[in-house]
Order: sequence, then structure tokens, then C-alpha cells
Amino acid sequence: MAVQGGGRVSADMNAKRFEAELPPRAANHAPLTPLSFLRRSAEVYPEKTAVIHGDRRWSYKAFHRRCRQLAAALGDAGIAPGDVVAVLAPNVPPMLEAHYGVPMAGAVLNAINTRLDARTIGFILRHGGAKALIVDAEFADVAAEALKDSGTRPVLVQYRDDTRDAALPLEDSLPDSVEYEAFLRRGDTGRADRLPADEWQSITLNYTSGTTGNPKGVVYSHRGAYLNALGNVITFGLDARTVYLWTLPMFHCNGWTYTWAVTAAAGTHVCLRKVERERVFELIREHTVTHLCGAPIVLNMLCAEPGAPGATTGHVVEVATGGAAPPTSVIRALERQGFRVTHLYGLTESYGPATVCVPQDHWSTLDMESRGAYMARQGVNHITAEECIVANPDSLEETPRDGVTMGEILLRGNTVMKGYLDNPAATDESLRDGWFRTGDLAVRHEDGYIEIKDRSKDIIISGGENISSLEVEEVLYAHPAVMEAAVVARPDEKWGETPCAFVCLRNGAEITDAEIIEWCRRRLARFKVPKTVVFGELPKTSTGKIQKHVLRDRLASLS
Repeated sequence: MAVQGGGRVSADMNAKRFEAELPPRAANHAPLTPLSFLRRSAEVYPEKTAVIHGDRRWSYKAFHRRCRQLAAALGDAGIAPGDVVAVLAPNVPPMLEAHYGVPMAGAVLNAINTRLDARTIGFILRHGGAKALIVDAEFADVAAEALKDSGTRPVLVQYRDDTRDAALPLEDSLPDSVEYEAFLRRGDTGRADRLPADEWQSITLNYTSGTTGNPKGVVYSHRGAYLNALGNVITFGLDARTVYLWTLPMFHCNGWTYTWAVTAAAGTHVCLRKVERERVFELIREHTVTHLCGAPIVLNMLCAEPGAPGATTGHVVEVATGGAAPPTSVIRALERQGFRVTHLYGLTESYGPATVCVPQDHWSTLDMESRGAYMARQGVNHITAEECIVANPDSLEETPRDGVTMGEILLRGNTVMKGYLDNPAATDESLRDGWFRTGDLAVRHEDGYIEIKDRSKDIIISGGENISSLEVEEVLYAHPAVMEAAVVARPDEKWGETPCAFVCLRNGAEITDAEIIEWCRRRLARFKVPKTVVFGELPKTSTGKIQKHVLRDRLASLS
């Protein structure tokens, strides 16, 4: 007893010596915030080019000043700490500046998807409670309609992009708006940076795609944004020589936090109003672009026939992609053109990247088919994501690393959202038991790499057998005639469900449903082969995700 008691006393004394007597102080404990990245880069590289847009250039010193001006102008317009400032714009300088100027004002940035309809934008403005709205002139009409639906009257600022890619006039549909540059001039150029007192303070509000009902508002903290951005710096190899082309929308998880990551590395942001293949290659060669990100649809767009004019980069460009795994044929084509592809996985709720398919040395010795199989995996947890497991969602027991047993991907760490705005029930459900429930089903391989097999709601059960729609889609994508594919369950009297393939063909391609089925039959177990093939364009959300619920509805019209 004496020894145990002594042990407790010793432990208490040590706790006091190392913890109680050494509390955090202002000198050794500062709230983490990505706003500090801009301040440092402006101090270290004041004359270095920070932002390129068309024929315009801003140094880090100028970029920093403009962001401070925006913060000051918002404050003078009545925007208070905790208020929401929404931005409806493509990848133009005001969108990038808002990622610093808005939180510098103590406000919360809500970057809105420009592909959304007016009703959905109106819901977001109303639900988020936007006190200010910065609008690109191209989207003035939809913004005006959305404001009618929202019933809100925010401070309105309109940006006129007069570069060669736009040259848009200010729209009369927002008569009460202030022109963006004039609004900036209202701000005090000498204003000091305003950093958060608490790193848990909210920095941004991002709305999910809303494929089944109204979108949910995902809230990020300064701490999470800081850490995920640094994780991207390390994972993607960003440094002061980085030239980053904005092919990924900044409204997607704040550009997967690359809005802050590129600045942390003191790299150069190359803004891009619209993603068009010829323009992308032109900018890559003009500015010696080193990095870009994009959804699979962007990778498909970049692919070209061998020997096509302007189809090569002239140097290696690192490409990070998320979403569906890139088919081997796409990886091969991109490598021929000068791109090196890294596959990521994440969600709005995880600040974008949560896992990365880290390449191993021995992969380079493999043939393209074998290497492509490895590269298509979602990989291991992002360096700043604490844990990522595949487990039974009820018992939380991890699945064996056999590449076969499916479980749900569960995440936890500092780069998981704070929660859903004004939706405590959804927050509690998604973050229960100490894990974020992704809803994605995956297997884990012997090497620890995760491979997604399906969304939990998209598994097809045919004759008691589980069929991964992603597995069937991967086979379909491998066909040279197929541009896009989606597989959903079709009710069947005998089997319960059978796979139905919706296929969009490449331009000029001709193929029959029987040929598609035969292609699958040679590569899949018989019960996994689609029994039905439907050709045509595939419906997508505003973020480019294929809407499987719309495809399921279409099945009802099939005889």
C-alpha cells in the first residue's frame, strides 16, 4: 500500500512539475490560423509574385495589403466577428482574397458553388445568414434571383473581371452593389492583421452537394484549416518554386485548403476563370505550372490523342485528383503528356484530403496495369489526419487487412469538421462514438492501403451477393469507347436486384449494349455483370458528382 500511495504522490508531483507549473503563455502558445501564412510570406517574399490573373500580377506585399483592405472595408460596412460573408465567384482574385480578408475581419467565409441554381443559393444565404455577398458579375442575375428567395438583404459587392478571359460589365440586376475595387479602396491600408483569439473559432462555412434534399453547412475551424493546409504542403511537395494552377474550384472545401497551402509555401497562385483544355495547357507552358488539382472529369478533359497539338506540358506537372479512382488508361495518357497523378480521398467534412495514395518505390518497376491498380487505391491517412480505419460501423471493430472484407471508412482528428451549422442531430449522428462516419465502404489491403468499394447506399445485393457498383464501373471505364459510367441497382423479381449500367460514350464512339455486356462478362464474375445498359448523358450535381438517385428514378421508365 505504501508503494502504491507513494506512486500516486509521485505522479501528482510530476503532474504539477510538468503541467500545472508550466501553463501555456502568450510567448509559447499562439492560436493556429492559416492567416499567419500570408503574413509570413509577405514578410519573407514581399516582391515575389503571389497571384497571377490574366496579364495582372500581385506581389505578396500587394496581396497582403489587399486582404487587409478587404477586412477593413468589411468592418466599416458593419460586418462583425462571427458574421457570415458569402462569395459567389469563380477562381478569380476576389475569391482568393476573401480566404484571408474575411477571417481577418473575424467573419466566417461562405464560398458558394457557382453551378448551383438560384433556389439552392437562396437557401444557403438564408441558412448561413450572410451579412455580405461578394458576387462576380457573371453570376449577378442568379444572385439577384437567389436574394429574392432568401429574403435577406446583405451588403452587396460586385466584381467586374476585365481580363481577356472575361471582360464582363457590371450587371444592373444588383443595383445596390458596390464595385469590388472601389469597396477595397474604402479599407484602411495600414490596418494590422486581426488573428483569432481562439483557434477553434470558425473560419469557413461550406455546404455539401445536397444530392438528397437541402445541403448541410459544414463548419471549419482555424486550427483544422491550418493543419490540413500544412499537410498538403508536405504531401504535394509545395515550396517557394511552386506555381499552382487553379483548376480546382475554390468553393470545393476551400480549394481542398490549397488556398492557404500555396501561400504557406510562398508559391504562386495562377487564377483561372474557366477550365478549358486549351487554356489550361497554355497557362501551364506560359507560367511553368508545377501543380494542379482536379476531379476525375478534369483529368478526362486533359487527356488527348497522342500527337495532338498542344497536348504536352513540356515538363512534369504534379496532379492531385479526388473522387473516383482514375482508370489506368487515363493515368497512362496523362503520364505521356507530362502529368504525374496522385490519388486522394476526402469529403467536405474532412477539409478535403483525408487519405493519399502514397507511392512506394517498387511501384515504378511494375507494368502499367499493375501500377494502375495500386494508384487507384485511396491509400493511407493524410499526414495531418490522426486516424483513418475501415471498421464495422456498429461494433467499431476493424476489418482484417485481406483486401476483401468490407467496412465503413471512419475518420478522426484535427481535420474533421466542427460540425453542421444549426443541425445538432446530424452532427451528433455523424460524429458519434469518437469517429466521423463517412458512409463510404472500403477494404484494407495487407499493406494498410484503403480501397473504396462503394457508398453504403450504393451496394447492390443480387441473389444474396453484394456487388460493388464501383468495381463494375471500373471495368466499364476501362473500355476505350466509354467516357463516363454509373451502375445502380435495378429491381428484379428473381434476384432481388441486378446491376444496371448507365454509359456515356466518347465523341464518335459506337458500341452496342451487347458488346458492353460481353466486355464485362470477360472481366467480372457472372452475377456482377450488368443485365441492362442505358446510353446517354449522366446527370450530375453542381460539383460534378453523378446523381445516382436520378438514375434510379429513370429505371422506373424502363420497360
